[in-house]
Amino acid sequence: MKYKLSLLQAIQDETRNISLMEVCGTHTMAIARSGIRELLPSNIKLLSGPGCPVCVTSQGDIDGVLELVRKQDIILITFGDMMRVPGTGSSLEEERSRGADIRIGYSPRDALRAAQENPGKEVVFLGIGFETTTPAIGAAIEEAREDGIPNFSVFSLHKIVPPALEALFADAEIKIDGLICPGHVGAVIGLGPFEKLASQYGKPCVITGFETLDILEGIFMLLQQIQKAEARGENQYKRIVRDQGNPVAMGLINQVFETVPARWRGLGVIPASGLKLRPEYARFDARRKFDIPEMEEIPIKGCACGAVLTGKIIPTECALFGRSCTPLQPVGPCMVSHEGSCAAYYRYMPLERKK
Repeated sequence: MKYKLSLLQAIQDETRNISLMEVCGTHTMAIARSGIRELLPSNIKLLSGPGCPVCVTSQGDIDGVLELVRKQDIILITFGDMMRVPGTGSSLEEERSRGADIRIGYSPRDALRAAQENPGKEVVFLGIGFETTTPAIGAAIEEAREDGIPNFSVFSLHKIVPPALEALFADAEIKIDGLICPGHVGAVIGLGPFEKLASQYGKPCVITGFETLDILEGIFMLLQQIQKAEARGENQYKRIVRDQGNPVAMGLINQVFETVPARWRGLGVIPASGLKLRPEYARFDARRKFDIPEMEEIPIKGCACGAVLTGKIIPTECALFGRSCTPLQPVGPCMVSHEGSCAAYYRYMPLERKK
């Protein structure tokens, strides 16, 4: 690795600033924890993109979930990160304190089990995540169909990554020279979508693992391409990611879900970037089952999560960061999620730079 760090220094061109964006929350935390930003030459800037599924969930979709738990006598099971995400005037944690039956689960099978144990009550799993978690949700839905479990459904907030990356590249206000692409997602979808993005927009994309050396090597590979004026999709994480991805997992996603437009915090509505249940699985779709309408998008006053998620600002440039918005009292989702950019900056930034 020493020779690669030397090459990073050699690649450094003081006359040109280079911006690379990671689009995975695990990368965001790993970069902050290991101090990679401080290690790189000063003209190489790392930006955090829309890689945290909790953070990119739109305000209207969060309010839709809150509408469900207020109006229906159900058991809602969700991942722990979602509990404290602020909606308009409330959160799932607050609704639970008021008596709603909201539980933290670790997989959709927790919700299936709860539905079997409570046959007289509807159980809803709040499905959130990218291609990484979606196959498990699809498998649970298929199991519920095969076993005839009528009181189980999913509130789908699932999203797929490539359309969001295309939206980033297409936005003239977002200056990105290359992408550190998510290893977890790459393990499912393979290298093909990233090769297509690199070719279409002339920006290198490298699927990267999560250890410090993985990330440094991924950055090195991006800089090599930039130096040679190349733009290709590459796979640094070959010990896990196959170039063809995981056809079984992709088959399950395509069997149970279909793509729809979806709202992303900071990016707006992106065509074919969301997933909803296909008509043949409609009885397991909580939105349809309980007739939850699309909720109005009401921004959180003063919150700059949208700008942070698109790399337009870094967390410390938000006026609320570390003041009225902290992990103990979060204003926006980027400070709530353990994969959020603001949480990463707050947790690992030197104390003197938080002030």
